[in-house]
Amino acid sequence: MENELTRVVNAIPGFVWSAAPDGSVDFLNQRWCDYTGVSLEDARGSGWQTAIHPDGAPRFLDDWRSLLESGEAGQFEARFRRFDGTFRWFLISAVPLRDEAGDLVRWYGQNTDIDDRKRAEALLAGEKRLLEMVAGGCSLTVVLEALCELVEDAASGSYCSVVLVDPSGTRLEHGAAPSLPVSFITSIIGRPVNVESGPCAMAAYLNEQVIAADLTIETRWESYTWCPMALAHGLQACWSTPISSTAGKVLGAFALYYDEPQRPTSVHQSLIEQFTHIASIAIERAQSHARLTRSEAFLAEAQHLSSTGSFAWRAATDEIAWSEQLYRIFEFDQGVPVTLELIGRRVHPEDAPMWHEMIDRARSDGRDVEYELRLQMPDHSVKYLHVVAHGARNQDGQLEYIGAVQDVTERRLSEAALDKVRSELAHVARVASLGALTASIAHEVNQPLSGIITNASTCLRMLAADPPNVAGARQTAQRTIRDGHRASDVIVRLRALFSKKDATTEAVDLNESTREVIALTWSELQRSRVVLRTELGDNLPPVTGDRVQLQQVILNLLLNAAEAMRGVDDRPRQLVIRTERDEGDRVRLTLQDAGVGFEPHGVDRLFEAFYTTKRGGMGIGLSVSRSIIESHHGRLWAVPNDGPGATFSFSIPCGAPDVMGAHNVRAIATPAVTEVEHVMRDE
Repeated sequence: MENELTRVVNAIPGFVWSAAPDGSVDFLNQRWCDYTGVSLEDARGSGWQTAIHPDGAPRFLDDWRSLLESGEAGQFEARFRRFDGTFRWFLISAVPLRDEAGDLVRWYGQNTDIDDRKRAEALLAGEKRLLEMVAGGCSLTVVLEALCELVEDAASGSYCSVVLVDPSGTRLEHGAAPSLPVSFITSIIGRPVNVESGPCAMAAYLNEQVIAADLTIETRWESYTWCPMALAHGLQACWSTPISSTAGKVLGAFALYYDEPQRPTSVHQSLIEQFTHIASIAIERAQSHARLTRSEAFLAEAQHLSSTGSFAWRAATDEIAWSEQLYRIFEFDQGVPVTLELIGRRVHPEDAPMWHEMIDRARSDGRDVEYELRLQMPDHSVKYLHVVAHGARNQDGQLEYIGAVQDVTERRLSEAALDKVRSELAHVARVASLGALTASIAHEVNQPLSGIITNASTCLRMLAADPPNVAGARQTAQRTIRDGHRASDVIVRLRALFSKKDATTEAVDLNESTREVIALTWSELQRSRVVLRTELGDNLPPVTGDRVQLQQVILNLLLNAAEAMRGVDDRPRQLVIRTERDEGDRVRLTLQDAGVGFEPHGVDRLFEAFYTTKRGGMGIGLSVSRSIIESHHGRLWAVPNDGPGATFSFSIPCGAPDVMGAHNVRAIATPAVTEVEHVMRDE
């Protein structure tokens, strides 16, 4: 029976023991003896205590004495040495045996191997600590060093290192290696990422694990003499594993070194897989943070260079977040809480109503916002801002705006200066056209002046007759008045076209404006033997713009067409002027000539400033004309004809109904020009 009981006790998984009430051990099963290598005779009494790990012995003995004194069942942990010198953790469970009188007569216990559980708990705690370090923003070097130390604790006898791949993907960089010699690490850093530089470089290059179990017989990496260098530092085994990002990009290599030949077990491979994953998280987080930091720096610099700031506004609570650049634009002290009231103090008094209306509208409908606003600064200077904001509902359903504010003051001032220069240039272009119209002006003015002189002389003769021809003199005086009006009308048209004054916006009848320009150039066209055909559209809606500027464009295009046909003698010098409705609620004017035309590839240069195909030309007429049409939100273009000549057209929007009703189209008396063909010959 006793032998049978012994066999059962020895078959129990774990160490079974018994002790006297004072704690003197009198029995240990064979499993305990086999594990520790200590015989039962040597272990009796307190001899078993020699198997306890020396670092934990004092605490263990204190716990053991406390248990004996309490006389109650209990548990505690301790590390016991195996026969090969390895220590493992055990859970010690002890229960008291009492007699019928309640007196303690013996202790019975069992020691259960919990080393795997303890290691798993330690690894889990270490992994949690590492992830907390990553999430807490610890530097990558600190995180990787802590990781290496944790691995070295888990894989006894190992030396751990992490190398990184530089941003170019061609060189190794230092990550961490707390237990390896500095000289060894220095010799690795900077090596090229290829299959010849060493196991870490090879693993990173191939993106696969490289095992060098015995460096004394290893023949790889001879060209870089890596193995002799490692052996010189006392290292005889190296296992290198690539560290990859979630997208599969190699970030570096994780390596375990040993001072004796060794091949990884399944436990080692599990550890390697676990810690390369943590390393990839730490490296990716660090790189992402670095990119974000750079992006924030670039954004701040870009905002500063472009004078653009960003903001966030929560409409329900009026919480406002501002970028650093916005503080500069508004000239507020950095860090001062920004409120709508504070912003409103900077808004120009004339723009205040619009500002309040915009805020109210943004609160109510949540639509995107884009507007321009002026600020009046403390020194009474004025800033012009362009504001764009997008409204959206957050997860709580509250309306939030994210937007950007750009200081466009310099642009506005430049545009004002440019408008002034354009006005000057347009005036120069109009005056430059005066030379081509000199003969026409002389002809237009000479005819009524000659009539005035003739009629005045006739009137005097009639009055000097005896008796005076009063009726004839009256008719002659009326003709004199008529010719005077004719001369006055010519001067009025010329002064309107060549005067220097600010642009004015009004409703313009494009047909009427075209007729006035034709009347002004009538004599010039006659002398140039131009065959003019007008096809002015019926019921053409008015356009909104500056009448004089639009007439300048028509005049320039008309004179250019006449100039282009000046040397043509083998065909009629036909010029067609056409007005019509264009798509998109626009009006188009087209001039089609039969002149020399232009090469299709040179069409873009026609509208460049100071480019001209005419001898003695200034090269500003078409450039100014395009600028005028674009300022009217229109388009001016040219195409070569299928036959001889070219066609120039411009298209501008029709005027708004309220504008059309608010202005009357001005009319200037002109010679009749009908919608038929006119053949103009030298007089």
